[in-house]
Amino acid sequence: MEAIVLAAGYSSRADAFKMTLPLGQKTILEQTVSKFEGVCSRVIVVAGFQAEIIQEEVAKLNSKNAYSFQIKFVNNENFYQGMFSSIQRGCNEVNASSFFITPGDCPLVKKETVQLLAKHKGEVVIPSFNYKGGHPIKLSSKVKQKILETNPESNLRVVLGGYEKKYVNVDDPGVLMDVDTLEDYQQAMDYDKA
Repeated sequence: MEAIVLAAGYSSRADAFKMTLPLGQKTILEQTVSKFEGVCSRVIVVAGFQAEIIQEEVAKLNSKNAYSFQIKFVNNENFYQGMFSSIQRGCNEVNASSFFITPGDCPLVKKETVQLLAKHKGEVVIPSFNYKGGHPIKLSSKVKQKILETNPESNLRVVLGGYEKKYVNVDDPGVLMDVDTLEDYQQAMDYDKA
C-alpha cells in the first residue's frame, strides 16, 4: 500500500508556510507522513508552491531513517490549477493496488485509524467521525485510473461520485481537523498536547 500526501498549496489562509510549522517534536508535514508507518511501503509527497522547501523537508525525513517506508518527493509544476492536478500528479507515481490520499495539513489523525482503514476493502474507504467524512481516504487502483483519465479541471468529489463509498466510523476527531489558519494551528497544538 502507498500514500499520497498533498503539500502543494499556497498556505494562503495560514500567513505562514504551514507544512514546516512545528507540532510537538515534528513538523506538520512529518506528523502527517508518520501516520502511515507500518501500513505503507511508500509515501509520495506532492509539492508545488515553494516546492524547494518541501523537497528539503522530505530529504531531512529520509536522512533520519526513522521510517520503514520510502518518502518520495514529487513536484507538481501545475499546482496553480488546483488540488486535483496534485492528486493526478501523485496518482501517476502510485504502483500499489490501493493507496491513501490526504492533505499534508491533516497531522492529527491517529495511526490506529490508518491501520483500521487499511483493513477495509472497497473502491473508496472514508473515515467518519460524528457522521462526517474525513481524511485520509483509501482508494483502489480502479479509482486511480479514473482520476488519471479525468479532466484536470475537475475535482476528486466528481470522480468519487461514480463509486460506492464505504464509511468507517472511527473514534478520532483528528480525521476532521486540518490546519488552514493560524487559529487551526493553535487548536492543533492544544489537541496534540492533550
